[in-house]
Amino acid sequence: MRTLVTLIALFGFGHAVEAATDYPLIVENCGLSVQFDGPPQRVVTIKSTATELLLALGLGERIVGVGFQDGPVPQEFAGQGLAVLSEKLPSQEVVLEAEPDLVYGGWESNFAADGAGERATLAQLGVASYVAPAACRSVKPPKLDFEGLFAEMAEMGAIFDVSEAAETLVGQQRELLAGTPADTRGLRAVWYSSGTKAPYVGAGNNAPGMIMEALGLRNIFADIDDGWIAASWEAIVDANPDVVVLVDAAWNSADQKRKLLAENPITRELDAVIHQRYLVVPFPAGEAGVRNVPAVVDMAAQLQALDFSQ
Repeated sequence: MRTLVTLIALFGFGHAVEAATDYPLIVENCGLSVQFDGPPQRVVTIKSTATELLLALGLGERIVGVGFQDGPVPQEFAGQGLAVLSEKLPSQEVVLEAEPDLVYGGWESNFAADGAGERATLAQLGVASYVAPAACRSVKPPKLDFEGLFAEMAEMGAIFDVSEAAETLVGQQRELLAGTPADTRGLRAVWYSSGTKAPYVGAGNNAPGMIMEALGLRNIFADIDDGWIAASWEAIVDANPDVVVLVDAAWNSADQKRKLLAENPITRELDAVIHQRYLVVPFPAGEAGVRNVPAVVDMAAQLQALDFSQ
């Protein structure tokens, strides 16, 4: 039996990976052992990160339903014709009606009795489950870095017996990342995800922190061992970041955030607000997934275009 440790190690050193997966394949995922007797054929994906990784691996035809998507898929995948089970988190009943052999969730919280179903219950019904490793909660994941992100891509490649596609994807992402040098000015930044009365911001150990670090930005909440936290406007003003990252979501757009920051008496005097030093990132690119590296490239270009002369 081929182990995932071997596969991931091969990816890490950039060596060739054999095309065929040896089944049964056992994956340790968020504290659970999940066995795959063959490549999944019918998959329900929950959250954009799960959906988009499978699309990037050429597995769109295996997706029998999606739920809780954070925004439209990238343009290159727009013609996939994905079946939407629910705009929000689908219930276990709705999930099972799609007859999946795998449910792939972007967050562990997706697997609840009042959600897509508890993982143990799904297993009893013959349905495997997988949680994006960066989103585990029952087992605390390590601080996210790009190697960890690439390891998930490799693991998906092994599970679906498409390791060559995964190796190609990882290689492309490594090349993009290597070609995007970090800014060296020591600029301080805050990642403003959502919230009005209290801002929900990116902290130190998940995708926002990883992306800001790759950009060369000093995250003002980097020392907090969490992915996102509820902060205060006063704390942001005290830190006086040079740049504000605005997460653009359908339910809380970047334009709405700009307006709030400009009108809020606490934040409107910040230099970054006065001089419109904003970087914009779409919501699906702000969680661990295939969009993180392209987001670094895009945000690096935005950063270079900002005016710091005033």
